[in-house]
Amino acid sequence: MIRSLRHRNFRLFFFGQGVSLVGTWMQGLALPWLVYDLTGSAVLLGVVGFVGQIPTLLVAPLAGVLADRWNRYRIVLAGQVLATVQAAALAVLTLAGVINVWEIIALALFGGLIRGFEIPTRQAFVVQMLEDPKDLPNAIAMNSFLVNGSRLVGPSLAGILIVWVGEGMCFLVNAVSFLAVIAALLAMRLPPRRAAVRTSNVLEEMRDGLLYVVRSVPIRSVLLLLCLVSLMGMPYTILMPVFAKDILQGGPHTMGFLMAATGVGAVLGALYLAARRSVAGFMRMIAMASGAFGLGLVAFSLSPNVWLSMGILVWVGCAMMIQMAGTNTFIQTIVEEDKRGRVMSFYTMAFMGMAPLGSLLAGSLAGALGAPGTVMLGGAAVVTGVLAFATRLPRLSAAAHATYVRMGILPGPAETAACHSERSEESRRAPAAPRPDPDEP
Repeated sequence: MIRSLRHRNFRLFFFGQGVSLVGTWMQGLALPWLVYDLTGSAVLLGVVGFVGQIPTLLVAPLAGVLADRWNRYRIVLAGQVLATVQAAALAVLTLAGVINVWEIIALALFGGLIRGFEIPTRQAFVVQMLEDPKDLPNAIAMNSFLVNGSRLVGPSLAGILIVWVGEGMCFLVNAVSFLAVIAALLAMRLPPRRAAVRTSNVLEEMRDGLLYVVRSVPIRSVLLLLCLVSLMGMPYTILMPVFAKDILQGGPHTMGFLMAATGVGAVLGALYLAARRSVAGFMRMIAMASGAFGLGLVAFSLSPNVWLSMGILVWVGCAMMIQMAGTNTFIQTIVEEDKRGRVMSFYTMAFMGMAPLGSLLAGSLAGALGAPGTVMLGGAAVVTGVLAFATRLPRLSAAAHATYVRMGILPGPAETAACHSERSEESRRAPAAPRPDPDEP
């Protein structure tokens, strides 16, 4: 289950990122809580979520091309340094008591630009941290475990700090936590990566990446499903302050508990993915997890009780993790290496680029339908999309299996038949077990 940690570079990244992500989740809880506390507006919650994520949709295609052209390690390192600056600016303004919502929006936009370039590159960089590419699915699952394991700690700490000393301390802790992952990156020993000879320009390479995704039916289909989940399902997180404060009559600690419950479920989902040793059946698994996620959102929207809501969010977090990390693993194991950065940029657009549109939509709908009605509508839309995806599942699974056979990841019919024949021959040659003597006690 932890086989990818035997690789030194990935091990450094895993533990350094683990420290940093605790701070990231603290800021992720403190920022919307600060906005809602300053304004009391669900619409502005949606606006902040929108501007913090929309750059990913706009710059990810360019980031994917650069990840295939430039040194991915340096892009990731620069992104971590700039993210430190953003968190420090939030901390200084908030602790000084001079921050207002427009400065929050500007800094959220700056953070979104950083993530738009850094995330697709980091996704493509994972394979370079491994000496054996066969451990890539496990590394992706372990990274997902890390992201969501830190969700158990970060929001809970943030809820306590907000009550005791305010949101600014959460931003400061996040800024300091980035030093751990920066130190881990600086300690890595990476083999030199041969730069590909490029004869086409950036726009041509963007087009080639898009055509590659469109022509690959399995990749195109799982990305479209991920777009729907991110657009209609994921915005429930931006409305969490409304559920914690108005629906469940709680405070920052209530929001921390709700997010931690989602983290528990996501950790369980990541552990399940880490324990898998084969990519066989991933399409069916992605479909089932997406359906479970949509149904969980509908149930959460109807819950009037904190403890029931937390139990439902464990289910939601587990399904969400299997769907999103499973899609990541599926794409990374099926994509050609020279197009990895560009294809992962489309994954990032589907995963994070649709979320700002969903946040803006959810914030607008929440004003008319209320937060529970908005989340219920999103869950129903996800379930409807999964039903449409399921009608094509046999053909998609067959296409994915054929690609895996062609790449040598799964055995073809000839290899399978030879394996069965060899095992049958071995069983015939094996000596028969001695028959027990009926007279022997």
